[in-house]
Amino acid sequence: MAPPPDNVVARRAQTKARLRRRRAAVLGAALLGVIVAIVITVASTGGTAVHHARPSAAKPAVYASTVTPHPRPSSLEARGDAVIHRLAALGLPVYCAGPRGHELAFTFDDGPGVYTHYAVKKLTQAHERATFFVVGKSIEAWPGWLQRELKVATLADHTFHHYDLLELPPDQVTSELESDKQLIERESGQPIDLFRPPYGAQDAAVNQIARRLGLLDIMWSMDSRDSLGANWAGIIQNVESDLRPGAIILMHENRGQTIRALTTLLPVLHQRHLRSVTLPELFATDPPSPAQVRRGLDGCVGHPTGPSNLAGAS
Repeated sequence: MAPPPDNVVARRAQTKARLRRRRAAVLGAALLGVIVAIVITVASTGGTAVHHARPSAAKPAVYASTVTPHPRPSSLEARGDAVIHRLAALGLPVYCAGPRGHELAFTFDDGPGVYTHYAVKKLTQAHERATFFVVGKSIEAWPGWLQRELKVATLADHTFHHYDLLELPPDQVTSELESDKQLIERESGQPIDLFRPPYGAQDAAVNQIARRLGLLDIMWSMDSRDSLGANWAGIIQNVESDLRPGAIILMHENRGQTIRALTTLLPVLHQRHLRSVTLPELFATDPPSPAQVRRGLDGCVGHPTGPSNLAGAS
């Protein structure tokens, strides 16, 4: 596999540095909290040590399935699921659908989060649908939001911790995909068969693991570049350049500039006689052929190509 472009490498390095700073800050705060707690305990007992039984190791949370299965909104998505299973058997990423219909797919990564409500609201008002690639740790931080997203979207796997999968051993890659898939299924009541690797970092080994888990790797034909800091006007300009049938548009639901851009982009869809649908719906109406999938991004007729189109993934 060819080495990733310099801008993708730089993006990963920035993310790692940010994570290191965040972990150091959390560790420092935790240490300070422990010291303060010890001081208060000693003071309250007059300096006499108080002995307690050692607590047992904390057990991981168990997610009991109390969710009523949410039915697919239409038989169209059921047909799309069958197509997804056939495509997943290829063990290759998919960048776009066919170019012959009137549908495309808005996709949103990294949620749920503080802006999820606004994304769902705007999609609802515009009568458009999308696909949300959600992260396990964010699902835990925003309980109950998957059911709200299901009103306008299909849910998909974006790993549990949002790590760069190319830097993990195979067993950890499996764990990242499988644990997120299982959590989404428990919380939503729906089977999950789509995933997107954080940063677009994938190779044959990652895709074979996904294939064993029954997951299809979804990339994109157009990057809105919202995760690279594009403002709302820049996001609109980037997305408008590839508003065409079969396109898969990469966006992120946790960015205010993206939500603002939707105010313009959703009406533009109507003006161009296009609709945003879920990925299963898109694949049901005009799926990519196996030959198209094997060509990768070059198989997306009329779509921008080249490494720069992979720079903004997160």
